[in-house]
Amino acid sequence: MQFFLEVLLGGLLTGIMYSMVALGFVLIYKASGVFNFAQGAMVFFAALTAVGLHDLGLSLWLAIPLTMLVMIVLAMAIEKIVLRPLVNQPEITLFMVTIGLTFFIEGLAQAIWGASVRKLEMGIDDVPLEYLLDTLGIAISQFDLVAAGIAFVLVAGLAMFFSKTKVGRALRAVADDHQAALSIGIPLQQIWVIVWGVAGFVALVAGLLWGARNGVQFALTFVALKALPVLILGGFTSVPGAIVGGLIIGASEKIAEVYLGPYVGGGIEGWFPYVLALLFLLARPEGLFGEKIIRRI
Repeated sequence: MQFFLEVLLGGLLTGIMYSMVALGFVLIYKASGVFNFAQGAMVFFAALTAVGLHDLGLSLWLAIPLTMLVMIVLAMAIEKIVLRPLVNQPEITLFMVTIGLTFFIEGLAQAIWGASVRKLEMGIDDVPLEYLLDTLGIAISQFDLVAAGIAFVLVAGLAMFFSKTKVGRALRAVADDHQAALSIGIPLQQIWVIVWGVAGFVALVAGLLWGARNGVQFALTFVALKALPVLILGGFTSVPGAIVGGLIIGASEKIAEVYLGPYVGGGIEGWFPYVLALLFLLARPEGLFGEKIIRRI
């Protein structure tokens, strides 16, 4: 039982970090009604910019706010150059644009800072927490606990902000119909800048945490792919759904790897979440917290 709890808690902590990555997708989708394929590239760009500034001699705590300013400038540039000319265009058009943004952002990051793997130290040791190990016999990483705490606070704060404020209501109106939102005085451009800026902030936090664990490298872009099963389970339009979906995916992949992996040769952790998401699509395609879409034909 102690071993099961250790595996389960480790999976839940990892799942909270998945939720943080998925949150960036949810924010963009709620504002534009399109899946932002570039979120993984934004995670990579933010982490590489922060560690690049740190390597230039700046302290990490100065590099982080400077990176946030860079992400805000990037959000403003994306809104003005890319999104503004595509107001009220089909969703597939915006989706294809985010694919192009992915390659542009990845290339820009590596052109500025290089493509080598960078080490990021945040002062949090990746060692078992002694209190849990001594009292319960459960080995849970101190880094995982701190990272999960940061991710939970971030997700909960943004959930409250977008559900209880005027910006959140305006965001939902923009997602429903761009032209209708403009007709009632909602500043579409400002909403998009805010949402892309917040998504950039989420990408920065996710990039720093995942970069501190696995190194700041191009592989960070693939971390975002683990957010896809999270979104399918939780729903593309739900911030709480991103939390629940992340917990389910994180816990299930760890348990599957430990208890089912030996029977299929191991490596099940990499693909099991996608199988789970596929099965879930057959039963509830809109997700646990997603809104059912009814279209008049």
